[in-house]
Amino acid sequence: MIGHLQSNKARRAAELFQVIETVDSAKLACRLDEAGQSLDVMLEVKLSAEQAKSGADPSELPAIIEAIRASKNLRLLGLMTMPPWSDDAEPSRPYFRRLRKLGAQHGLPHLSMGMSHDFEVAIEEGATFIRIGTALFGKRKKP
Repeated sequence: MIGHLQSNKARRAAELFQVIETVDSAKLACRLDEAGQSLDVMLEVKLSAEQAKSGADPSELPAIIEAIRASKNLRLLGLMTMPPWSDDAEPSRPYFRRLRKLGAQHGLPHLSMGMSHDFEVAIEEGATFIRIGTALFGKRKKP
């Protein structure tokens, strides 16, 4: 699952998904663990000032990592981020580079970053997961 997840929806998400890439708080991690399903999770980190973006502040990572590692049903894979949108891939590079450094700092090997328009830059900066839905399925039709 990719997308903001409210803690009151954690049980249902745990029933539907095997991987949740958008854990952004210790509270959400605890709720997912309480659901009793084995899940792989990634921590969503907010690296931009955009109001529309979700994610944990980098300073919150130690507490969230501790909560996940103390859980019995969650396996922490790594970090995920969404840089500000740009038609040009290069402005995403500093966000990807910062996430890579945070992953190394916390001993997390996997990085989910990069979408159809910037995945090459994400791979150059260390992405191990990329999200390329538009490249595979085309642009979404607006209702």
